[in-house]
Amino acid sequence: MIALLLRDLKLAFRAGGGFGLGLAFFLIVTVMVPFAVGPQSSLLSTIAPGVLWLGALLACLLSLDRLLALDWEDGSLDLLATAPLPLESVVTIKALAHWLTTGLPLVLAAPFLGVLLNLPVPGFFWLVISLLIGTPAMSVIGTFGAALTVGLKRGGLLLSLLVLPLYVPTLIFGAEVARRGATEMEVQTPLLMLAGITAATIALLPFASAAVLRINLR
Repeated sequence: MIALLLRDLKLAFRAGGGFGLGLAFFLIVTVMVPFAVGPQSSLLSTIAPGVLWLGALLACLLSLDRLLALDWEDGSLDLLATAPLPLESVVTIKALAHWLTTGLPLVLAAPFLGVLLNLPVPGFFWLVISLLIGTPAMSVIGTFGAALTVGLKRGGLLLSLLVLPLYVPTLIFGAEVARRGATEMEVQTPLLMLAGITAATIALLPFASAAVLRINLR
């Protein structure tokens, strides 16, 4: 399992679309928003949590189409499906590799980009916490979407259309945690909902992704 994880990490960096591209897109979104809405500090402070969360969500989408496509193209996916390692574990490791190369860098970069949007000081902690809890769900959901579209030519657009509706609950509660934290309101309810969504996706979706892959590999 560790060897597979290290392999996927190396592929993510070599193939591009992981660490660097996600961070670059996140930075571009954050920098462009003040130009679009104006330099008013109060307005930027209000929309900062939602903008940062939306930027992180869209950045996660960038590398999803290559999450399983490389293994499909070179035949590695067939070998992994017949290996002693359960396919559910393979899917989980790929989701973990995606989070380590895309989700975790976004979590670490978010406070610095929050400065550009004049995020209130109390909101920095809750922004990081919400992204730390919510981004694993986006990687697992993205892996499920990648399993659904693996083998399809130009399936990137279809993958985005399939995954975006599934991201909506995570986006709603994640942004709400950051917004309430920034205004020093009670965050327990949206935080628990966000944690529940992440726990449910991690517990259930690897089995669904593995089932879909078995069908596609027949």
